[in-house]
Amino acid sequence: MPRIVRYVLAKMKPGVSREEYERFERAVDYVVSSQIKSIVSYRTHRLTEVGERLAPMGWDYIERIEITDRAAYERELEEKGKQLLEDLYSKYLDRSYTTSIWSELIEP
Repeated sequence: MPRIVRYVLAKMKPGVSREEYERFERAVDYVVSSQIKSIVSYRTHRLTEVGERLAPMGWDYIERIEITDRAAYERELEEKGKQLLEDLYSKYLDRSYTTSIWSELIEP
């Protein structure tokens, strides 16, 4: 079975500080993600530099989520991550700028 990785590019809402968002990531997002069995690895990265074509989008973070099965992940996210996502988008991230990229690893 191919290894599946979801990347999420996210932009913070105006007025939200990095400290606030990163505190939420550590205290809530990482904790909930560790409870979702289909997630192999989950990490959020602060973007420090992007190419000139991406710069106008203004993304602040990228998440890398490696999963075992997309359907299982989406079910678990709906069950265990529903409140997390509501909090995330109501308080911290601008949903209109958030986008996902799904990928499968090309083995060497």
